[in-house]
Amino acid sequence: MKVVLRLPERKEVEVKGDRPLKEVLLELGLNPETVVVIRGEELLTLDERVGEGETLEVLSAISGGQGWGGHGV
Repeated sequence: MKVVLRLPERKEVEVKGDRPLKEVLLELGLNPETVVVIRGEELLTLDERVGEGETLEVLSAISGGQGWGGHGV
């Protein structure tokens, strides 16, 4: 399967599929708790199976900024 990483630079990698998404992310050295994965228009869960012939897009779920406190504004 093709995995498009946008963390933040764009990079494409090929990995073997037909297994839970979490396994794919760990193989790529990514912390599953810090990314979101999209297949087409669908947001995937970590236990969802992904397979050959699919294209996944991986985005960072954490962004910079002030956070919830709003201090320093």
